[in-house]
Amino acid sequence: MIKHFVDGKIYVGNSKRTGKVYNPATGEQTSEVNLASKEDLDFTVSKAKSAFLKWSRTPPAQRARVVFKFKELIEKNFDELTKLIVSEHGKVYEDAKGSLTRGLEVVEFACGIPHLLKGEFTENVGTDVDSWSIRQPLGVCAGITPFNFPAMVPMWMFPISIACGNTFILKPSEKDPSCSIRLAELFKEAGLPDGVFNVINGDKEAVDALLLNKDIVAISFVGSTPIAKYIYENAAKNEKRVQALGGAKNHCVIMPDCDLDQAVNGLMGAAYGSAGERCMAQSVAVAVGNIGNDLVSKISKKVMSLKVGPGMDKNSDMGPLVTKEHLEKVKGYVDLGIKEGAKLVVDGRNIKLQGYEKGFYLGGCLFDHVEKNMKIYKEEIFGPVLSVVRVKDFESAINLINDHEFGNGTSIYTRDGDVGRTFASKIKIGMVGINIPIPVPVAYHSFGGWKRSLFGDQHMHGPEGIRFYTKLKTITSKWPTGLRSDPEFVMPTMK
Repeated sequence: MIKHFVDGKIYVGNSKRTGKVYNPATGEQTSEVNLASKEDLDFTVSKAKSAFLKWSRTPPAQRARVVFKFKELIEKNFDELTKLIVSEHGKVYEDAKGSLTRGLEVVEFACGIPHLLKGEFTENVGTDVDSWSIRQPLGVCAGITPFNFPAMVPMWMFPISIACGNTFILKPSEKDPSCSIRLAELFKEAGLPDGVFNVINGDKEAVDALLLNKDIVAISFVGSTPIAKYIYENAAKNEKRVQALGGAKNHCVIMPDCDLDQAVNGLMGAAYGSAGERCMAQSVAVAVGNIGNDLVSKISKKVMSLKVGPGMDKNSDMGPLVTKEHLEKVKGYVDLGIKEGAKLVVDGRNIKLQGYEKGFYLGGCLFDHVEKNMKIYKEEIFGPVLSVVRVKDFESAINLINDHEFGNGTSIYTRDGDVGRTFASKIKIGMVGINIPIPVPVAYHSFGGWKRSLFGDQHMHGPEGIRFYTKLKTITSKWPTGLRSDPEFVMPTMK
């Protein structure tokens, strides 16, 4: 049984409800996870609230030393953590390793918290009046994270929040919870005081308890757009600060002048890596002008040669989907695409792996002649399905992307610098790549989309993360000279 981690130790909780955890490669249940009740959550919040009193007053340099030690322990246990990701999510080992690395980069960024929390000072804003600003921690913060990145996405949240002086409650996906528990154990080993970082496993009951608890002051979320909107509305209604990252339908524009082999290789990794279970996956290839036939010809051959297998098999390019239910959902989109009139160039629905017949596998799927009114174009599929949309020119490609409800990430392949610059300027998307297939910002920049891909004002990690997990205080000071002055009944100005 996978339990919770509360107040520095494994916590059983009062709830008797459980969820099943599977190995997607074999399709077999490997464990059960305890699903927290509202009482379990409220107990955890009480522990985090108590821990905040001392942790928030701990000097940033001392907090940074704990984060440094946490970084060392992650590096020491890298292989173990990677295997935990593979065993419950299913992605191939190297992909899991890469995602853990991107999470570790945020921990490295958080090690610089003494510098990152420095305020601003202005002398003599008025005669003998000084003004300065400082950033202070919020209190008890919470994160609700998806199944597709059981290490990386939580690590986009809690290391920065904790380094800023907050305490944190993580509610990971109940589909792959083990990695989060292990990270909590390592953080304690690094010297983190009890109650500062807690992990509560659960479903909607735990989520709603987080939203309702008045002692939680900020919530971070990554998941689908309907749930992101639900989190945003209910967190705001309960007077919490919130950043809620939603769904995506990322477009990759293929210009006629591009290096087509480079573009195809980039698309393959971006569309089929992690079995398409990425919010930054490229799920739409926009073929501009006369490039469509050559693009489909080249990419279809590569899709048909994809090596699909268990994540621990070094020969596998792509692993299984996370659950049987998700597998059926993605297959349903492929069926729908055919009914809508798109041309299924490569069909991965009937893949069979000897010895892994019960695994949740789907081969790479490729659609051509997809139209913007089709559901397979409009909706996030979150699987290894790439749609090719053909447009007549560059302007049509920009309009197509800007008209979509999602605005998470996009890329363009071109040799024309003016086209690349114009694309980056005009496109209404939060993260843009030029000859880069997956434009995920590094840890010292910030991650987030536009439109219905982000609810809230601030992106994740980087400078935006520091701003989200702190509140600004501005102090204006004047020391009396001993001379008394008469009261003034006007708006004060700096003279």
